[in-house]
Amino acid sequence: MSIRPWRDIHRRQSRQIMVGNVPVGGDAPVTVQTMTNTPTDDVRATIDQIRRCEDAGVDIIRVSCPDVPSTAALKQIVRASRVPIVADIHFHYKRALEAADAGAACLRINPGNIGSADRVNEVVNAAKANGCSIRIGVNAGSLEKDLLEKYGEPCPEALVESALDHIKLLQDRDFHEFKVAVKASDIFLAVAAYQQLAEAVDCPLHLGITEAGGFVGGTVKSAIGIGSLLWYGIGDTIRVSLSAEPEEEVRVGFEILKALGIRNRGVRVVSCPSCARQGFDVIRTVQTLEERLQHIRTPMSLSVLGCVVNGPGEARETDIGLTGGGNGKHMVYLSGVTDHVVQDEGMIDHIVRLVEAKAAELEAAGEATKVAAE
Repeated sequence: MSIRPWRDIHRRQSRQIMVGNVPVGGDAPVTVQTMTNTPTDDVRATIDQIRRCEDAGVDIIRVSCPDVPSTAALKQIVRASRVPIVADIHFHYKRALEAADAGAACLRINPGNIGSADRVNEVVNAAKANGCSIRIGVNAGSLEKDLLEKYGEPCPEALVESALDHIKLLQDRDFHEFKVAVKASDIFLAVAAYQQLAEAVDCPLHLGITEAGGFVGGTVKSAIGIGSLLWYGIGDTIRVSLSAEPEEEVRVGFEILKALGIRNRGVRVVSCPSCARQGFDVIRTVQTLEERLQHIRTPMSLSVLGCVVNGPGEARETDIGLTGGGNGKHMVYLSGVTDHVVQDEGMIDHIVRLVEAKAAELEAAGEATKVAAE
């Protein structure tokens, strides 16, 4: 029995597949994905974008392969990337064959949309030969015409039936290294479809709210939709779809996982919305600290509160705490204990140094534990 049962998430048991060297499903950590938006045949621009996503912590990256120049560039991109590359394929089965041969770790393709049984066979054989997994990506915006005629509109049952039809095409060919998404821009539709699919299959599920919108609106919709499913225990890998740079999608994805206690990476900031009691400019301070602490990967917590109403209480629960005081003097807490006072001038630099030192301390402790266990 957990000491805090209200925080427990009982994860759906799925079978595990491999996307390159990254396990997805089973007891593997929930992975964070994104997708590049540069022209794929612009190798330098695409690799530069992948690097920014890697720095943000991405686990898997998808690139679009709509034409021959894109799949021709894929080999260089795969070689340069430190994380597995998923090739995004629509309709053109030959692009899937080329992407598999170029080293893609996974093919994002709907088997039912690429033509004849012979073409499906070719793609499955290429995936097997190259050790590729496949992601079936059902989308409410591109459902098959027969399903739209049958159900009248996109609905959970239509999305699930589409997914099961695609799954059968792979299973009939003895291919089981696949994960499935049933995305929609309507969060109610997406959540209901994923819940139904989770009961019908044992494969890993890729979560996402598609076409979610801009940074603010899309983040809110994704947090509600993806967050609800993860809270139910559904989901093995996620992609936050935003009209924003892909590294921002990665950061939002990790924030969703951090909020649910599913994965921790970097600094978790606890901060107040600020009010007239604040002893310093909380909003600007938090913005600056978040920007300057993006390089920290070690999980740790930092509280930044403008006054003593809730500041000391929050500081007791975080690794480092900052609480606003009067006359430009503010209290710093270390490991929940009052430690010293810091002045306005140089305050942000001081907190950054403390966080970096604490991260180094935690990393060293982790390494020592690992060595002792060996």
